[in-house]
Amino acid sequence: MSKADYYRILGVDRDTGPDDLKRAYRKLAMQCHPDRNPGDKDAERRFKELNEAYEVLRDPQKRAAYDRFGHAAFEAGAGAQAGGGFGAGSGFADIFEEMFGDFMAGGGRRGGGRRSGRGADLRYNLEISLEEAFSGNQATIRVPTAVPCEACDGTGSSGGAAPATCPTCRGIGRVRSQSGFFTVERTCPTCGGSGQVIKDPCRACSGSGRVQREKTLQVTIPAGVEDGMRIRLAGEGEAGVRGGPTGDLYIFVTVAPHRFFVRDGANIYCRVPIPMTRAALGGSVEVPTLEGSRARISIPAGTQTGRQFRLKGKGMPVLQSSARGDLFVETMVETPVNLTEKQQRLLEEFEETGQQEDHSPESHGFFAKVKELWADLRE
Repeated sequence: MSKADYYRILGVDRDTGPDDLKRAYRKLAMQCHPDRNPGDKDAERRFKELNEAYEVLRDPQKRAAYDRFGHAAFEAGAGAQAGGGFGAGSGFADIFEEMFGDFMAGGGRRGGGRRSGRGADLRYNLEISLEEAFSGNQATIRVPTAVPCEACDGTGSSGGAAPATCPTCRGIGRVRSQSGFFTVERTCPTCGGSGQVIKDPCRACSGSGRVQREKTLQVTIPAGVEDGMRIRLAGEGEAGVRGGPTGDLYIFVTVAPHRFFVRDGANIYCRVPIPMTRAALGGSVEVPTLEGSRARISIPAGTQTGRQFRLKGKGMPVLQSSARGDLFVETMVETPVNLTEKQQRLLEEFEETGQQEDHSPESHGFFAKVKELWADLRE
């Protein structure tokens, strides 16, 4: 039975961009997810088709091969299915050889037939909070991937029988032909380069030895992890074709912006508003820390906006180290608003008494320089 068109499965046009393609996939995948449709075989089949179609169309190389050759682009690659991430296992390399292999000059015999294909590496984007990056965390993730077929124990053969040697290439995986003065070597069309053939393919996995499933994993987020860091989980990628080696899973960590703190390496920064009176007279202010505690800062009299106070060892932990960064608190002096008549009167009295240069030296110095500038311009 012929397979459905990948674009039709996702309900998109052939010129649909990556963002619209992702939105269409997510919407349909949510509707027919196995967790939302327990026991519904049709929903499970539909979910598998969606994953297969999206994994091909989201990859530019696989999409280009599919647009040109259709499903045959991947059938020629010894079962290189669409569940790939960004690593090995793409069937596009075989298509490239089929397109340009005739121009390769013949030489000595290449090595024997290819082993069963290694599973593709997968990528998972994980967003965590700054608090989780500070303390470390155990995250539970669910990854759509290819796992060994239980019906055939990953062999791809019905009943688990061992594959037979390909009669066309005799297990080498490549065939030769003479073209004038050149000997042309290309991938064996019978076995797709694997050197083996399956006489009775498993119906559950169509002979690939793997099926699409969603795998639940526990990921350890180390304390001090930074935005953009990558965590590798060896052997947690796609299962290989017909018992081949398993790929790896790469977790790309994104630290979400914090509403209060800004991170710069191991140091963190925050701005704290303080009343004008406290800035003028001095006092103290409490600030939160990522540890969940509070730290008290002494504000000296005459503190201006932008002054920084350093709290040593209150920043982020350094990854794989006992060291800690610092917390820098920057003051922001607030001008009072909605004053009562009494408060206005007191401020007016304050303005009338005392010398300007005594309580506002920076302002006094600025306007003094402005007056000198105007005097120079008049001359």
